[in-house]
Amino acid sequence: MARKLMRYPNLGKIDPLYADRSVAYRSVIINGLSKLVYRIDDDAIYVVDFWDTRREPTAQAAKVK
Repeated sequence: MARKLMRYPNLGKIDPLYADRSVAYRSVIINGLSKLVYRIDDDAIYVVDFWDTRREPTAQAAKVK
């Protein structure tokens, strides 16, 4: 997944759980059960969260500032 994101940083969709933030957060689902949340800043990609999709999504989104 890291190589894919390096090559295609806009691969993930803008995540609606983080829409109220000043920065655009993107996410991709991995293996159907995990969600990788990241943001793009110039030439860098920052992973801000990685969580099990069976958990409550709004609680997970509240952790990211």
